[in-house]
Amino acid sequence: MEQNHNMLRGISENGGIVFYGVDSTEIVREMERLHKTSAVTTAALGRLLTATSIMGIMLKSTQDSVTVQIKGGGPAGRLVAVSDGTGNVKGYIENPIVELPPRADGHLDVGAAVGKDGTIDVIRDLGMREPYIGQVPLTSGEIAEDVTTYFAVSEQVPTVCALGVLVDKDLSVRCAGGFVVQLLPGATDAEIDMLEKNIRAMPSVTTMLEQGMTVRNMLDLALKGFAPDVLDSYHVTYRCDCSEERVKKMIRSLGKKEVETLRDEDPIAEVDCQFCDKKYRVNLNELLENWAEPAKNDENK
Repeated sequence: MEQNHNMLRGISENGGIVFYGVDSTEIVREMERLHKTSAVTTAALGRLLTATSIMGIMLKSTQDSVTVQIKGGGPAGRLVAVSDGTGNVKGYIENPIVELPPRADGHLDVGAAVGKDGTIDVIRDLGMREPYIGQVPLTSGEIAEDVTTYFAVSEQVPTVCALGVLVDKDLSVRCAGGFVVQLLPGATDAEIDMLEKNIRAMPSVTTMLEQGMTVRNMLDLALKGFAPDVLDSYHVTYRCDCSEERVKKMIRSLGKKEVETLRDEDPIAEVDCQFCDKKYRVNLNELLENWAEPAKNDENK
């Protein structure tokens, strides 16, 4: 892997098993800085961002995007992560501060924070008129199992997903990462058995990262005996693509009448981006004065 590259895609020598792995530590640190999440919500949204970044890399085109939303009925509320086709990701959690006692094994109780009475929705925008939407019921609210179920049920692809976020006592993110292994059609029973044995023998993602292992090491452990090869490596980050133009477009989509009503209440609209907390101030009088212009521009395109 090249320096700075924190994500890779690998494949077994016979082409039957695909591996995606990411060290998402920097992504989750940036999310925690922006959203000031508590320990258990850092772990919950951090896991979702990690999985969604991998799903972004799976998209066919860099122009495509994928949104993963989890509504589990737990105190954390709704979780959303969005990745572009190059794996850059942004996220949002409805209630960033949730305090819960740890599970019996000492781990953060992500399942209780997220809840498991609900669904995981995967919305792929592939540049067509209608986005592709897949939805499955949550299995555990622990995120990795839910992503695994989504692939198995909605995409009919046998998948193993492992995600981890290690939060320190001072709430800083020590490490975060994850991997997804998928079986392509034609894998033999012997290969499946060997793969399952490999995965069972692997330490947790955070243990591997804490021990100084790279994503390449994870690939070699998961696909031990399959002579794996790295297909691509990438650098993925937490990236929000909000802009004043987008905010204006969103306000326009409300329709002229609604914008006039808002203007009468307050000529300056203040909009906060839920993904990066950036604040925008839009002069609604100016927006209304120039209302007809975009239509002309669109015709000239």
